[in-house]
Amino acid sequence: MELIFVHGALVRDGEWWWRRAADLLRERTGIRSRALALPSCGETTPEQVAGGLVADAAALRRELDDVDSAIVVGHSYGGTVIAEAGHHPAVAHLFYVSSYLPEVGQSQAAIMSGEDDPVSIGDNGDGTLSVSGYDAASFGARFLQDADATTQRQGWERTSPQAVGAFMTPTSAAGWHGADSTYLVCGLDRSTSVELQRVHAGRATRSVELPTGHHPFLSRPDLVVDQIEVVLQQAPRAGHPGGS
Repeated sequence: MELIFVHGALVRDGEWWWRRAADLLRERTGIRSRALALPSCGETTPEQVAGGLVADAAALRRELDDVDSAIVVGHSYGGTVIAEAGHHPAVAHLFYVSSYLPEVGQSQAAIMSGEDDPVSIGDNGDGTLSVSGYDAASFGARFLQDADATTQRQGWERTSPQAVGAFMTPTSAAGWHGADSTYLVCGLDRSTSVELQRVHAGRATRSVELPTGHHPFLSRPDLVVDQIEVVLQQAPRAGHPGGS
């Protein structure tokens, strides 16, 4: 069993975002983790950036081809990547953190369009988008308010342009259908509304609400790993459909 972490939109360096939880998970359980490099965020080759969501989903499938069994963690946009990747025999469990379980035909932009206080995103004019109107302080206050100042600054330094296609491409698959899944609702999230999280959490097998902001694997990795351990304890049932 391994764990594959799929980070959110408009940032890079998934290994950094996931490291605190990965280290604690390894210490407690011995489970190894890897963080997916997203082509749409420029983390692979320049030629793959324009592939957007489709390229990201293909990258996830390649990682899954390399393991016998995996828990896949999707943070924010990462859930849309999981959906587009479709069904894969190596998936033992899907684990969502303030994320999305889109139906076929839903794009990331469409999912986010109903938010009352949407994240500000600007068009770079070159086929990519970036967070817009933020500086280190305001980014920290919005996305990492429950993390320390150093972590907030380091998170800001890892913001990244991302292909428009990551947001505008409708999903052609819904890989979460029929898969055992857990959803962590981040109750103090200032990025994705709790209301929208609860809609998507209702599509998962089970859900738990945490008293955290958008990145609990940075601010409270212990709480995230607690819930992964619950999944591991229920491993014989992983991979089979479940109820809410």
